[in-house]
Amino acid sequence: MSRYDGQLACVRCDRRYLAPSVALIGGGCPRCADEGVPANILPVLDLTGMDHLPVDLAQPGLFRYRAMLPLAADTRPVSLGEGGTPLVDLPHLAERSGVRGVFLKDESRNPTWSYKDRLAAVAVSKAVEVGAGTVVVASTGNHGAAIAAYAARAGLRCVVLTLASVPATMKTLMQSYGADVVALQHPADRWSLMRELVATRGWMAMSGFANPPAGSNPYGVDGYKTIAYELVEQLSRPPDVVVVPVAYGDGLSGIGRGFADLAAIGVIERVPRLIAAEPFGPLAAALASGASVAGPVPVQPSVAFSTASPFGSQQSLAALWASHGAAFATPDDEEIMATQLQLAQEAGVYLEASSVTAAVALGRAAAAGVVCHEDTVVIIGTSTGLKDVGATAARLPDVAVIPPSVDALDDALTARTTT
Repeated sequence: MSRYDGQLACVRCDRRYLAPSVALIGGGCPRCADEGVPANILPVLDLTGMDHLPVDLAQPGLFRYRAMLPLAADTRPVSLGEGGTPLVDLPHLAERSGVRGVFLKDESRNPTWSYKDRLAAVAVSKAVEVGAGTVVVASTGNHGAAIAAYAARAGLRCVVLTLASVPATMKTLMQSYGADVVALQHPADRWSLMRELVATRGWMAMSGFANPPAGSNPYGVDGYKTIAYELVEQLSRPPDVVVVPVAYGDGLSGIGRGFADLAAIGVIERVPRLIAAEPFGPLAAALASGASVAGPVPVQPSVAFSTASPFGSQQSLAALWASHGAAFATPDDEEIMATQLQLAQEAGVYLEASSVTAAVALGRAAAAGVVCHEDTVVIIGTSTGLKDVGATAARLPDVAVIPPSVDALDDALTARTTT
C-alpha cells in the first residue's frame, strides 16, 4: 500500500503543494524562487502507525520498497533491476582514516553503472503515471544515461541537454540508449532552455532547471532513499557516518530522507551523520560561516566535472543540518586521481573521479576529527571509472610492447618499477 497522497513540501519554507502540475517539477518552490533562493519540493509520506520497513519481494529492483516511494498504488514500475548493490569492505582505507571500518556502497553495479539509476527508475515511473510523452534532462553524463535507459524501457522520448565539454564516452552512452542529445556551451543555457521546453511543450523535467540549482525531479530524489534502506539491512548495525559525493544534492538529500524514514518508524535510533564531498566547497563554506545559502564559490576545470559546482542546494543544507553533518572540499585533481588508482589497486574497485571524492573527503574528515576511531563509515561509490577512462589513462604509463621472451618481460617490468 502506498504511503504517498500526492503532497510535496518545500525543503526551505515547508510550503505544501498537492499534486503539482508538470510545469512545477524541476523548478522548485515558487515562493522561495521569488525570494531568490531556489529550493526543491519533495514528497511527503504518511508514516503513521508504521513500525517496520515494508519490503515486497514480488516487486522488481528497488521497487521492493515501493510502499515508501511516491507512486500511486496502481503505477506499474519501470525497472531494469536496479538497487541491491553490494557493500565492499575497505580495510586499508579504514586503517588510513583511523576508524573502525569503511565500506563502499558500490553503485557502479546498477544497470547503467551509476546510482542515477535509482532516481531514473522512480522519476520515469512517475512520468508514465502522469502521462508524459517526453522527458528532458540536463546532464553531464550519468544522469542523462540513466534517464535515457529508463525512458527507452518505458517507451518514452528522451531529450538530453548536455555540455560540449563532457567526455565523448558520456555522449556515446546517452545516445546509445536512443536519447536525442544536444550540447550547449554553458551550464545555465541548459536550464533556461529546459524551463522553456517544460513550459511550452509540457515535457517532464528529470533534472532541475532553477538557477541557482534547487535539485532534480522530486520523485526521483526519493529513489535514493532506497540506499539508506539497503544499508540498514546489509550492516549488522547502522553506519555512524555516510560520505556522499555532492553537486546539487539529490543523492545526499534522498539518503538522508531514507534514514529519517527509518528513524521515524523506529527501525533505527538516529540518522547517521552525513558528509558531503564536493570539489570546491560551497556547502563547506556555508556551514563554516553559518550562511543560509551555499555559494557561489570560485571553480575551475576538474576531473570530478560532474560534481564541480559553484553552488550548493537548499536540499543539501537541509540534509546536513538534520544529520549534524559536515562538508569537505576536494579540489586537488592529482589527489583524486591518485586515490582512484589506490582504491583500484588495493581493493579492486575502479570508481569515477567524482565518486573518489568521497574517499578523499573521508581523509579530510579524519584529519579534522569529524570522524573517530569508533565510527563505521560508508562511502557512496556513485559511478564506475569506465565512464571517463581517458582521465585515468593520462596518469598511467604506456603499455610496453615486447618480444616473446622472459628477458624482455623482465626488462619491461624493471623499467616500470623505476619510472
